[in-house]
Amino acid sequence: MSIRTRVLLPVLALAGATLAACGAYHHHDDEPEVLNLAPDFLGTVSATSYDGLSDDLLTAGLGAIGLAGPTPAYADPARPTASELRRNAIYANYRAVLDIAAYSGYGTLYGPNVDAAGTVTSTQGLIAGTEYLAYADDGSGQQNVTLMVQVPASFDPDQPCIVTATSSGSRGVYGAIGSAGEWGLKNRCAVAYSDKGSGTGLYTFDDDSVNLQNGVRAPRLATGKAASFAPLLSDADRSAFAAAYPARIAFKHAHSQQNPERDWGGMTLQSVEFAFYVLNEKFGVLARDGQHHLQRFSPRNTITIASSISNGAGAALRAAEQDSKGLISGVAVSEPQVQPAASARYEVRQGAAVVSGYGKALLDYSTYAALYQPCIAALPAAPGRCTALVAKGLLAGADLPAQQADAKARLKAYGWLADSDVLQAAHAGTNVLVAVSYAYAYGKFSVTDRLCGFSFAATDANGVPLALTAAQRASSFASQNGIVGNVIYEDAAGGARAYQFGVSPSSNLADQSLDGFLCLRALVTGVDPVSGAALNPALAAQSARVRAGMAQVQASGNLHGKPAIIVQGRSDTLIPVNFASRAYLGLNAAVEGRSSQLRYIEVLNANHFDSFSNVLPASIVPLHVYLFRALDAMLAHLRHPAQALPPSQVVRTLVRSDNTSPITVLNVPPLATAPPVADAIIVSGNTVTVPD
Repeated sequence: MSIRTRVLLPVLALAGATLAACGAYHHHDDEPEVLNLAPDFLGTVSATSYDGLSDDLLTAGLGAIGLAGPTPAYADPARPTASELRRNAIYANYRAVLDIAAYSGYGTLYGPNVDAAGTVTSTQGLIAGTEYLAYADDGSGQQNVTLMVQVPASFDPDQPCIVTATSSGSRGVYGAIGSAGEWGLKNRCAVAYSDKGSGTGLYTFDDDSVNLQNGVRAPRLATGKAASFAPLLSDADRSAFAAAYPARIAFKHAHSQQNPERDWGGMTLQSVEFAFYVLNEKFGVLARDGQHHLQRFSPRNTITIASSISNGAGAALRAAEQDSKGLISGVAVSEPQVQPAASARYEVRQGAAVVSGYGKALLDYSTYAALYQPCIAALPAAPGRCTALVAKGLLAGADLPAQQADAKARLKAYGWLADSDVLQAAHAGTNVLVAVSYAYAYGKFSVTDRLCGFSFAATDANGVPLALTAAQRASSFASQNGIVGNVIYEDAAGGARAYQFGVSPSSNLADQSLDGFLCLRALVTGVDPVSGAALNPALAAQSARVRAGMAQVQASGNLHGKPAIIVQGRSDTLIPVNFASRAYLGLNAAVEGRSSQLRYIEVLNANHFDSFSNVLPASIVPLHVYLFRALDAMLAHLRHPAQALPPSQVVRTLVRSDNTSPITVLNVPPLATAPPVADAIIVSGNTVTVPD
């Protein structure tokens, strides 16, 4: 059964001295003592041990079969317990980043029942160990970044390793449990997680309630500094806003007014420091003062791999750039949302041609996509977005097919690849969420600002804002992905509606709230996107705030010679390769030159969402397999430096004809130790050349 222990810093009373006495580590009296001191950013630490039978670190007791089954039920949906919320959060986050549909490779190529060597076992993959949770904060209670360290019972103190698993997307602290988390636990490493200040922090205006660190809901004014996210507003302002805009909600990533992305690298480094502190408390001997433990593990004798996917991968790269203490040994990431600083010092080619628009910022290309992807997704019965774009001179075509073809052409001219064409329509809703949420975040706008006429709420079938039920609020920690509800266009003709239903005042068309998205585009470009004219003073001031926030999140490209592997799918439509990985490789070459140890693996037929491999089997294979292969290669290299990293290369995968054919190793071939010339990605000087 689970054993729950709550303790306060600076000492975790977890039998560390006894554990250390049983191991091979001994401290001699004549050696200088190096005390294990808690990092000053760390708050109260809670620790929970799991036996690996009834409950565990990786699957919350569900096992491989349970993770693939129906959503676990709460005993009382209106009052779920903290342990139930943890279980359902692990369930939801695991399934969010992996394709566990039939024939997807789940259970055969990856999954809890597949061991570290890739062997399918007869077990359910439960992993015993201890989980530690704490907030990192500056004392204000406004940051409250959730950090977590999982130490498997199989952790080997004689071959210590740490893997970071910063959350992907805007997810909570369990957001990377199925990616870097699973790999680390299977490989007997401690796993250092962070929600990077953008995780589950739902605020509901109507009842003034917030999430605590363990997911339980509580009244905002009663939580003090314990809330994951509590907006700074008076009760009078809260009541007035709730009355004027009923059912609206806010969430931490968009509305914390801290632009958390600028600190994602530092937050990842904090998770590593927390991991070292935990390991030294658990395995270090007691100091002569009888109060502290000694440092047994440090960067000198412990391998630390910065990893994760998507936003978490970007955080890992930024952590390696900012690592002034030498905490990180190497990097292995997948599909990073990383934003290389603008530079004319490098060039990206595919085949013989220079590619379009490499190195653009996330909010730049997401607001551009938010204009055109809804047109590509439009149906003949509802062509409003395409029609409105044509009327404003932003699109051409005499009929809907021609207009949609022009929208795809404009996206390709902006930097997307033809490989993304089949996925453009499916990404319309995602890019809308990204565009609105990140504009709020970069400009540090408040919950009441209604930036460009946008807010957030759950809605009914007609797009009318609808209050969350008590059960929905209570389970929000487990059910939300960090971006909550639907995007509401407050300025829609006829009243506020979900953006899909919005009629723009300028067109009087059901154009999916185009006016609002043109406003967002203006915030990025600094000019009117239709006329090219200067913005009015109020919008210009908002644009300046947004663009200042965008500048704060740019990556330097300097990994300080650390070995690193980036994996990305060529079909990635959310974070296109030209904007992220290819550009980062070019910037790194310009900055580090011959000292660079960065490798780039570009996987054909892979995209940002592995779940599409069963929705579009003739177009998509799972990228997840290659993250694990990159991590395997990195660990082998760090333990045995003579074992070279795989060279940069294009991997030519094989798609399936239908979703009843199982994905096997034939579909996802291994990384080549010596790729043929036709598959080799070449960095020559400051020019990156990717083969067709």
